[in-house]
Amino acid sequence: MTPNFNFLDLCREASNAASDVIIDLVGNSQKAGAIVGMGADGTPTAKIDLVAEDAIIEVLKADGRSIRVISEELGEKVLGDSPEFSLILDPLDGTYNAVVGIPFYNVSIAAASPDLSEICFGYVRNLAVEEEYFAETGKGAYLNGKTIEPTKNTDLQKLCISAYGYRKNAARGRKLQSNIRRIRVLGSVALELCYVASGKLDAYVDVRNALRVTDIAAGQLILKEAGGAVTDSFGKPLDLPVNVVKRVEMVASNGHVHRKLLQLLSGE
Repeated sequence: MTPNFNFLDLCREASNAASDVIIDLVGNSQKAGAIVGMGADGTPTAKIDLVAEDAIIEVLKADGRSIRVISEELGEKVLGDSPEFSLILDPLDGTYNAVVGIPFYNVSIAAASPDLSEICFGYVRNLAVEEEYFAETGKGAYLNGKTIEPTKNTDLQKLCISAYGYRKNAARGRKLQSNIRRIRVLGSVALELCYVASGKLDAYVDVRNALRVTDIAAGQLILKEAGGAVTDSFGKPLDLPVNVVKRVEMVASNGHVHRKLLQLLSGE
């Protein structure tokens, strides 16, 4: 598979740059977790986030094409005069994991039309282990170059899912806890979506109304291209925000248990 516009090559170069600059910060909570400002999304920016983002932006500048960049820390930045495409970027998803040395953190990049109306390519790379996920619209999803697909599990009592519902809207998630065999919270949305896509998890549920476009743009495309299902928490098509401020909820699954999960969330 050779993605159009060489998005895969560009994403690999960007993720390599991020990996190189954070390697000495990972697990050093004092340095990596130092707050150096406030991101465009309204959350504090840790040093490790900023250096990863800066390294990727330099790669994109060197690429030479005009690009609209939507990123967690800087918000929106246009490189050049007339963007040929947009990149939705999370330079380090799973910041806490990286700061304390838990090996589950990644770079997430989605390529889209300049107005973000259509996402055509998604890339997620776990920087702690050799896991590279990518997908192009209409061409399937891949892990380390091999085709992936979700599980075929249909029995709630046998599911292993990732679910976020604490603090905000915790009540909606209580039926999940009593009806599903295993719930894991791994701390990196993009990777968790990819784990559903590759059959490591059966579903991902987040009812906090806390997800940003940078968290989910790449992962949701990878899951859909693998054959899974993605909606909001009420079963409606997921409306991806066009900025890093607006938040959404999500239910993402292998497709076979999607309706059952929605019913649990609705209290039916």
